[in-house]
This record gives sequence, C-alpha cells and structure tokens, in this order.
Amino acid sequence: MTMQVMIGCDPEMFLKQGDYVSAHGLIPGTKEAPHSVTNGAVQVDGMAVEFNITPAQDEEAFITNINTVMAQLRAMLPAHEIVADPVAEFTREYMASQPPEALEMGCEADYNAYTGEANPRPNGNVSFRTAGGHVHIGWTKDMPLDDPEHVEACQMLARELDYYLGIPSVFWDHDDRRRELYGNPGAYRVKPYGVEYRSLSNAWLKDEALMRIVYRQTMKAFNNLVEGGSIYNHHGRVAKRVIEGSHRHLASACLETFPQIRPVRAYRKWMREMGCEE
Repeated sequence: MTMQVMIGCDPEMFLKQGDYVSAHGLIPGTKEAPHSVTNGAVQVDGMAVEFNITPAQDEEAFITNINTVMAQLRAMLPAHEIVADPVAEFTREYMASQPPEALEMGCEADYNAYTGEANPRPNGNVSFRTAGGHVHIGWTKDMPLDDPEHVEACQMLARELDYYLGIPSVFWDHDDRRRELYGNPGAYRVKPYGVEYRSLSNAWLKDEALMRIVYRQTMKAFNNLVEGGSIYNHHGRVAKRVIEGSHRHLASACLETFPQIRPVRAYRKWMREMGCEE
C-alpha cells in the first residue's frame, strides 16, 4: 500500500511601510486560536504575521494553498507590504513601544535531531526579529508525542531534510543572522501526524520556483528515507556543518557528491539562477 504523505507549512512574514513595522493587533488570530481563511489560517506571531496552509497531497495543491492564503493576507493588510525577509531590524525605541506579548519569543521549545535535546530558548533582547518557513510532513495520525519509535522517525527525517533542504537553502538564504535565534540544523518538533522541520527561514516564499523546490525536496527526502536511502547514515553530520556555517563552497561540493539532493529542476540552471558560488 502506498503511504499518503501530506505537506504543509506555517511561514512567518514581516510587514513594511517603508521601514519594518510590527504586526501586533493588525489581523485576527493568535497562536492559540488561528483565524481560519480559505485553504488555511492566519495569525499574529509576535511582531510578524504567520499563516498556515491546509496540508497538501500534491505539488499543485501545495502551491495553490500558499498563494490562496497569501492573497487573503494581502487583502487584510492593504496598507502594508508583506515581505519574506528572514530578518527584520527595528530600533530599540520602536521595540520598547511594543506590548510584552509582541516581544515574547520561544514559548514552545523545538529540538535538535542530532542530540534529541531541546534547543536553547532564544534571547529576545536584540533589536531584530527573524522569520521561519517551517515545513510540516504528515504520514500518520494521533501518534503520542512521546512514542519512542515516532520520535526516532521524526529525528531521522529532520536529519535527512538537512541534506535535501538545509544544504540548498544556503544558496537562496543569504542572511545568516537568523541562526542567532532560530533555525539550527535538525531543528524539529514532533507532531501527532508526523514532524515539523524548523531549520528553514521564510526566504523560500520569495519565489514560486523555490516553493516547488521545497515541496519536491521534501518528498524526495521522505521517499528515499523510507526506501532505505539515508544519506545521514552514511555521511553523518556533513549537512549540519554546511548549515551551521552557511558554507556555500562546501554546499556546492555536496550537491556534486550527492546527486540525489540536487533540486529536481535542471541542476546547473538552478545554481546559476540562485547566484551560487561553485
């Protein structure tokens, strides 16, 4: 029987009116009670807006769901530019004007797939905020979050996704400051339906071609792992090193060494379009 895999996402986006501005109080929805819209939901997340999509079982539905929710979000915020920037700078004075709930960070821990330990809570006493582009992969349902086999499966997939998504992402995401707060290699959360991979920033939301790459790479990672083709099991923490240091030359070497992780569009064309250093 073919396993049905569902892919979703919950990116965070920043708002601009010339400068970056806080999203606090501008749209309905909270972490605890997202505001439902067609094909997903929206909410305020600190100083950013966040949306999630209805999980998709094919690439076209994934793209349609993202574009549909984004269109509704833009309609809610006609006076603002909604940007997929991984980092937003604010002045100290502007941040001091925000209510405590807008500045709160790291309420729920995420975990390190290499150690199984919780990642440290980020230090919110900085004059910038960062935005993730988390990917959700579902292949089961109603699994206990502490089930050892389920936790292990989530960790295995998060480590593989460091190869299939984390390595290519260093070419499209050139702002490395996000990892001062979030987005370390193998960052994940266990979900009853599968896993949330939390290492990516929101930069892949800039371009539909990148959205398609994220969907396809996620499916390749899942399918190759299920079929016994784990890269991590043979090559260990190479991807972790690439992501931690944003080592683009090493990433290029990895794409040559591991052809299975190359984005499925024409590889060299993609490299040129992303401005990759070879």
